[in-house]
Amino acid sequence: MAVACFSPAQNAPSALSSPFVSSSSSLAAFLPPLRASRRRPSSPIGLTCKAAGHDGLNRRNLVVSFTTLSLSVAGGFLLREPDGNAAVLEADDDVELLERVKKDRKKRLQKQEVISSSKKETGYLQDLVYKLSKVGQAIDSNDLSTAGSVLGSNSSADWIQNVNSAFTKLSSSPEEKAEVDTFNTSLASLIDAVQKNDLQTSKLAFVVSASALEKWTALSGLVSQLKGL
Repeated sequence: MAVACFSPAQNAPSALSSPFVSSSSSLAAFLPPLRASRRRPSSPIGLTCKAAGHDGLNRRNLVVSFTTLSLSVAGGFLLREPDGNAAVLEADDDVELLERVKKDRKKRLQKQEVISSSKKETGYLQDLVYKLSKVGQAIDSNDLSTAGSVLGSNSSADWIQNVNSAFTKLSSSPEEKAEVDTFNTSLASLIDAVQKNDLQTSKLAFVVSASALEKWTALSGLVSQLKGL
């Protein structure tokens, strides 16, 4: 390779014409060109290899970047999908809630119309509150005779029939009707216990009757219409 880089016509005579020149001088004449040849640019093969290596690195980076982007897009889609479903569910819940509010408001308006047109029935219920108040005071004083005179001897008294007619007209929900049944059952027990002069049972039956009436008035919307509760 070194011979190909220099001309023999120029260098050979100078080396042969001086037999006294040392071998080191002859070698020194060839050293600069050899060093110069080492400083030559890399061979095309080297450049090709570097280029190929650089291209391979770019491709790997491109593959990694593309894969990351694909996963990011797919992940974003998967994350947005539940959000979309959640939005639909929330919208459905809002619609159902709005419908329920409308129905409740309609029921309240209808109930108020019934109450407004039931002055006589409201009067029966107000009389019931007064009677139970007197009975409670009498039982608390152990005065069952006074309690018996207010209640009557049986549950077929006229005032009880009037009260049940008011219950029937003003009760619209199953919960209200259930409280009416509880009240009538406990009221019958109260009357029976008072007639038997059973103080303890009278107290228990009175508490159940008063509690059932209080719950019914709350459910039916008559709390503000009745005094003494």
